[in-house]
Amino acid sequence: MEPNQKSLRKQVAVYEKSNLRASIWQLVNTLVPFVLLWILAYQSLSLSYILTLGIAVIAAGFLVRTFIIFHDCCHHSFFKNRKANMILGTVTGILTVFPYHQWQHDHSVHHATSSNLDKRGTGDIWVLTVDEYLAASTWKRLKYRMYRNPLVMFGLGPIYVFLLKNRFNRKGARLNERLNTYITNVAIVTISAILCLTLGWEQFLFVQAPIFLISGSLGIWLFYVQHTFEDSYFEEDKHWEYVKAAVEGSSFYKLPKILQWLTGNIGYHHVHHLSPRVPNYKLEAVHNHIPPLQNVPTISLATSISSLKFRLWDEQAKKFVGFKEIKALGKKQKEYFRPEKA
Repeated sequence: MEPNQKSLRKQVAVYEKSNLRASIWQLVNTLVPFVLLWILAYQSLSLSYILTLGIAVIAAGFLVRTFIIFHDCCHHSFFKNRKANMILGTVTGILTVFPYHQWQHDHSVHHATSSNLDKRGTGDIWVLTVDEYLAASTWKRLKYRMYRNPLVMFGLGPIYVFLLKNRFNRKGARLNERLNTYITNVAIVTISAILCLTLGWEQFLFVQAPIFLISGSLGIWLFYVQHTFEDSYFEEDKHWEYVKAAVEGSSFYKLPKILQWLTGNIGYHHVHHLSPRVPNYKLEAVHNHIPPLQNVPTISLATSISSLKFRLWDEQAKKFVGFKEIKALGKKQKEYFRPEKA
């Protein structure tokens, strides 16, 4: 590792200790408003469903913020005590329908292998290189195109990942991880059943469904845009470097202050990947006080929309490209390999 990279990690390490008062205050200003907004959305059903949907949008923002707390617990960065992180992580995991130990495992692998072309697959969004796509079968290309379609990724994605995939243990999971998944599933079903019996299943779905779908889509969008931008970083294992993957392969998503607050500063994703032990409420301070971290790929709310066109990683150009950009390349390859007429 280069000297400046060692220095960078040393500077960030100063911010890795959580603050109990800040953590508790974040719990209060996140969970209390979420519960109140959920109740308000339910009460508004008798007035106007348009009003209910409006409240659901705000509640979804607080559920995203709840997920960031869960996310910090998985990194043992929200509290100093590991058991406290596990307990709170399990509770917030129930609210966000994520099993604590299962997601902690997959997300840890993601951090250890992010932007490594030879270690893709766990905790990542599916990415193919241009060469892999051109060499793929028609069926694999079709699956990949469907997967990368925004309607599938941000519409069906939350339903598949959160409601289906998260309900099952991964192969080789240890006993504590399996039990945690079972406990999470039972708690989700129990809470849902109680609310359905108390409020009515239709009323429950009218409130919970939009909150779930909106927050889920926002969550996937944040994860997608923070690793899918034109001049990102991907390397084969022999050339891959952790610090470069963090600061060049993770973006600084510069959001308006209210959205930055609701998303728990996760837009400072380059800082988070450099040191997952930094609590979310310290990420902005790290970015502001360490100059090298300010010279990283930066995207805004407006420019982030362009990331939707990036579908494949071009290993030669070292950037993301769209399907349209490789059509010409595909045709050239066909012409090159076409046998000459006798």
